[in-house]
Amino acid sequence: MTANESAEKTEDRSLNNHAALKTSIANGDVEEVKARLEGHTLDKLEKGYLIDLARLCGNSEIEEVIKSTPES
Repeated sequence: MTANESAEKTEDRSLNNHAALKTSIANGDVEEVKARLEGHTLDKLEKGYLIDLARLCGNSEIEEVIKSTPES
């Protein structure tokens, strides 16, 4: 496996995790959101987007979980 292939696989996993995180937020699954964010950081733009998504879904608990996630 080349370095490029490894980077592509890492990016695919990251995109898949982000998609799963958005689905968990939309479904109101607080525990799943916590599990997916545990040990991760979010950049400012991504964090803002996820907070907006939680607000649109009307879930203040998920919003607080996202707000407590460190920024990179």
